Amino acid sequence: MGVVVSRKLVVLTWNVTSSFLFDHRHSGERTVDKMSSHKTFRIKRFLAKKQKQNRPIPQWIRMKTGNKIRYNSKRRHWRRTKLGL
Repeated sequence: MGVVVSRKLVVLTWNVTSSFLFDHRHSGERTVDKMSSHKTFRIKRFLAKKQKQNRPIPQWIRMKTGNKIRYNSKRRHWRRTKLGL
């Protein structure tokens, strides 16, 4: 910790990284966890929609005649890709 005094102004500076603000992932990236436990209804509805979208396609769709869809190309992994809230 360093102290800088100039014209009756005392400024304290810390030379440590604020690691408690960041959540360290296994991949080395630092992300800020800011999802609160008290969510608004709009956020909760948005998360519910994303949760419903994030599933594989049903097997009966793959078995249809002339089907070109093999898998859901828009699947999202919870740790790799964030929603940007």
